[in-house]
Amino acid sequence: MNTAISRYAHEWFSGAAAARRDVLAGMVGTFALIPEVIAFSFVAGIDPEVGLFASFVIGIVIAFAGGRPAMISGAAGSVALVAAALVHSHGLSYLLAATILAGLLQIVFGLLKLDVLMRFVSQSVRTGFVNALAILIFSAQVPQMLDVTWHTYAMIALGLAIIYLLPRLTTTIPSPLICILVLTVVGIAFPMPIATVADLGRLPASLPAFALPQIPFAWETLRIIAPYALAMAAVGLLESMMTARVVDDLTDTTSSKARECTGLGLANIAAGLFGGIAGCGMVGQTVGNVRYGGRGRISTLVAGVFLLVVMVPLRPWVAQVPVAALVAIMIMVSISTFSWSSLSDLARHPKVSGVVMLATVAVTVATHDLSAGVCVGVLLSGVFFAFKVTRLMDVTSSYDAASDTRTYTVTGQIFFASAEIFADRFDLRDTAGRVRIDLSAAHLWDITAVGALDDVVTRMRRHGIAVETIGLNRASAVLVDRHAPGIG
Repeated sequence: MNTAISRYAHEWFSGAAAARRDVLAGMVGTFALIPEVIAFSFVAGIDPEVGLFASFVIGIVIAFAGGRPAMISGAAGSVALVAAALVHSHGLSYLLAATILAGLLQIVFGLLKLDVLMRFVSQSVRTGFVNALAILIFSAQVPQMLDVTWHTYAMIALGLAIIYLLPRLTTTIPSPLICILVLTVVGIAFPMPIATVADLGRLPASLPAFALPQIPFAWETLRIIAPYALAMAAVGLLESMMTARVVDDLTDTTSSKARECTGLGLANIAAGLFGGIAGCGMVGQTVGNVRYGGRGRISTLVAGVFLLVVMVPLRPWVAQVPVAALVAIMIMVSISTFSWSSLSDLARHPKVSGVVMLATVAVTVATHDLSAGVCVGVLLSGVFFAFKVTRLMDVTSSYDAASDTRTYTVTGQIFFASAEIFADRFDLRDTAGRVRIDLSAAHLWDITAVGALDDVVTRMRRHGIAVETIGLNRASAVLVDRHAPGIG
């Protein structure tokens, strides 16, 4: 208990220098949040303030309840895609109710420790996830660079120059923050035809207020919102756990994925009660936060609190921030997020790993849905693994004329993918008087494997052959005794 408390305290405050870095990195994260949250709000068919309110509430709650320090969460695109259909068909109130229900489901997921399912996500899928995210972040900036004057390109170039060159002189203040300040001053001092944050959407003019969704409390309502809530919960958990894993890799630390699940659930319940859409971990903003020194919970808290400060008291000034500054920051984030070494790894690593990584990227970029890409990657990894294990299974036979006995020696893993191949290796009309099946070097994993063995034994006995199975290990024997006791 004392160790857990000490670790939690360290996640909040590990020194004045670390706190200062967390504060500045969190402020950068806030500015990175604004354009994406507004864009995602339009995708979901809701006012920008709904997404901004959600990001503010989620950021504050997750700072205290989450399991991964330095992770920034907010209204994300994949959740917005799921929510869009519900908003269009039933309106905002039903979306808020679905957000609360999604939070409850995420809490249950975390309490049941179902985060262990992330163990099925391979390194190839994680690399594909990160690379696809980098591509999506960059592609999201392209509309801001089309049909614009040369002034926009000049401002983006100036912003990138500040971001990449300033750290050579000083790292006291994150260069993206300086980029925002300098480009804003330039835009105000020298009026030019460039887009500003005010052009992205209406910023909130008041604080979020607590209110229960105005919906009928009936089974019909639950029937309507349940499918969307389940989808939002699943997508949110997947992206949050993937984001947490990315931060684990970047910082060489570990985190509690189960706690992140419950923390996200609490955050989404709070978001729904304060008029916000469901959210999850945002990889681009999180990577930016970590790249610029964010390591503790303070950075997550500042990203949420500063968003509130930006939304209301500083609204007139924030509205004048050039979109070019935000584009420059997100281009930097996309470049630093992409795993450039993975390109050379395609030639060195097994081709199967490359196929999984590329498929994850392709599906994610094509659908603009990170969860879809990850699901396809995990599915391909499972299929390729099943084929690999299947090839490791073998059945050989030998015949002893003195005892008129044929011995089948089985080696490898027998499960649903290899059971049919296993069964085909036996001559069910064997002319030997006795057959011995030696399973000393094999393992039966599921009822499909047991069923295949039972079918082989039964059909041989039907042809008058005396069959004996030997060498079953304890786990396989238990499975056989439970589902096919007649084999022995």
